[in-house]
Amino acid sequence: MYPTVSDAIALPVVRAGGPEVVAGAVGLDRRVRWVHVAEVADIAALLRGGELVLTTGIALPDDPGGLTRYVDDLAAARVAGLVVELVRHWRGALPPALTAAAERHGLPLVTLARETRFVAVTEAVAGLILDAQTAELRAAEQIHETFTALTVAGAEPVEVLREAARASGAPVVLENLAHDVLAYDTAGLDPGDVLADWARRSRAVAVAERTGYHAGAGWLVTVVGARGQHWGRLVLLCRGEPAHSQRVIAERAASALAVHRLVARDQETLERHAHRTLLADLLSESGAEITAHSAALGVPLEHRRLVGMAVRPRTRPTGRSMATHEVLRDLAEATALAARRARVAALVGIVDDTSVRALLSLTPQAVPDAVLARLAAETHQAAAVPVVVAVGCTVATAADARRSLVEAAQVAQAVRAPGETYHRLEDVRLRGLLYLLAGDERVTAFAERELGPLLARDATHGSRLVEALRHFCAHGGNKSAAAAAAHLSRTAYYQQLARVEQVLGVSLEDPESVLSLHVALLAMDVD
Repeated sequence: MYPTVSDAIALPVVRAGGPEVVAGAVGLDRRVRWVHVAEVADIAALLRGGELVLTTGIALPDDPGGLTRYVDDLAAARVAGLVVELVRHWRGALPPALTAAAERHGLPLVTLARETRFVAVTEAVAGLILDAQTAELRAAEQIHETFTALTVAGAEPVEVLREAARASGAPVVLENLAHDVLAYDTAGLDPGDVLADWARRSRAVAVAERTGYHAGAGWLVTVVGARGQHWGRLVLLCRGEPAHSQRVIAERAASALAVHRLVARDQETLERHAHRTLLADLLSESGAEITAHSAALGVPLEHRRLVGMAVRPRTRPTGRSMATHEVLRDLAEATALAARRARVAALVGIVDDTSVRALLSLTPQAVPDAVLARLAAETHQAAAVPVVVAVGCTVATAADARRSLVEAAQVAQAVRAPGETYHRLEDVRLRGLLYLLAGDERVTAFAERELGPLLARDATHGSRLVEALRHFCAHGGNKSAAAAAAHLSRTAYYQQLARVEQVLGVSLEDPESVLSLHVALLAMDVD
């Protein structure tokens, strides 16, 4: 901190001149940035503010109007104070106009009764300023070192806030842009008092600069973020105008918090990238040294029980509006977090645009059903959207992992009415089998042969015979229930079923015919 006017006039070299404060005593705590000796009346235009002006008054005007303008100009230039030696121009006292103007502006006006060496005063005050600047630089360096060490050590936000509160002596609060409190350290004060009605109070505080002080609230606020993206604010609750060191602390703490978030996010991104690469290699069976690489990532594949898992959003996307990379990326992070919480070693990544894949590595002693139930529950809890969790068969080697991963993805896509924490192939039954055979030309040909005439009839006549057949199959041949599901009268629905029989040349009373048509409908859904 720069010395005050009081500090300057307390120096021995100034005290030797017999100083007396004759006006503007309320401004004695103003900070002195520099000392300037000036005898001319129009010096204000050359000043930058914070100067302690020394003068003998020899070149100043004597008329009241000129003296008033002189002080007005100094006040406008925001000088710290004015020291006048009463030896060469004025003796005994200053003109009333000079003192009155200084008092009106609260500008400290000090007289020296004896001749004083201004050069000695300049040197002495400059020494105070340099000492203060040196101390300030040392304090800033210490703050920088402290928060750099925290950043390098990967300190959590609570540790950064604890140090900021200790170093600043003020409560510190980290909030997001919605004014929700993310973390805080009250520096020994009652948290209830510090955080009371926080959101409302915070919305009322806005600062124009990246770091600014709001005098009304007593808040020193600095934004938190990097790469041009701000995601929060750091607030120091000050009792008065914050010291320079408090501003440095706030800015360095905000930087540490921003770096922590970037590093944490990038670490996860790198981890997901590494996992995705291994999963892609396992699925393509083209990777080398998969076992060693996976073990280095903390997921051993040898002498373990391996289970593939797939997680997808429960709501099926329209086109690709929902299954975006961002949605799946967040879902991958949630799945990885669930695995950590469930203490399951797992490779987790995105290998296509439909679901998140995971390969679980279980110990030989683990009970798969218990582990899967725990992991699935954690996944549902961690995910930001409702999800479907599906698992494949349990295999013993990395070479068989592809089968389990593919099966899990097919089960996830086959699930139509999620009702369980997680699903296996046996839960989707025939639909699951058809998903396993998806893309097989023979299955496609079978579906087209069974339903082709009906699809053509709907396309040319605008009828809804395929839908009528679907309701009939879904309700196990119960025509009344199917008619209700189709929102048709029995008579109208029975007429549609008769037309289906006519177009396809089959009887819906024949169980084998109904079974073939139902399988064809399911196969068409899979495609």
